Amino acid sequence: MDCCGDKNGKISGEDKSILWGAFSSLILIGFYVGVITLFQGIDFALLNLRSLWYLIFPLVIGFGIQIGLFVSIKQHAQLTGTVATTGGISGGSMIACCTHFLLNVIPLVGASGLVLFLMKYQPAFLSFGIISNVVGITLMVRHKNKMEEIKSG
Repeated sequence: MDCCGDKNGKISGEDKSILWGAFSSLILIGFYVGVITLFQGIDFALLNLRSLWYLIFPLVIGFGIQIGLFVSIKQHAQLTGTVATTGGISGGSMIACCTHFLLNVIPLVGASGLVLFLMKYQPAFLSFGIISNVVGITLMVRHKNKMEEIKSG
C-alpha cells in the first residue's frame, strides 16, 4: 500500500480529505494573490502577502482544514442539519475573511472613503475570519467525534 491509496490504487477517504484541504488552501492563496495582482500588480500582491502573512496563512490553513473536515464528514454521513450548520459557518468564515478583497475593487466603483476605512481595519477583518475558522473547525470536529461515537457505540 502506498501513501495515497489502497492496494487497488484507490485513494482512501482520509487521504482524499487531506488532498481536498491542501488543494483548497492552495486555490485560496492563489486567488488572493491573483486578485491583488490583477488590480495592483504582482509586486504589491507579494508585498501585501509578506506584510500580512501572520493573518493570511492561518486563514488559508484554517480554510483548508475546514474543507478537509467537510469532505471527511460528507464521506461518512449523509448531510444532516448539524453538518449543514458547520458548512454554513465555514462559508461565513470565508466571506468574513475575504472582505479584504473589496479593498482592491472599491476604488473602481468610486468609493475611495470606504477604501480608507477598510484598509484601516483590514487586520480586524482578517482576525475575525481566523476566529470564525476556529469556531467552524471546532464545530466540525465535535460533529465528527459524535459520528464516530455513534458508529462505534
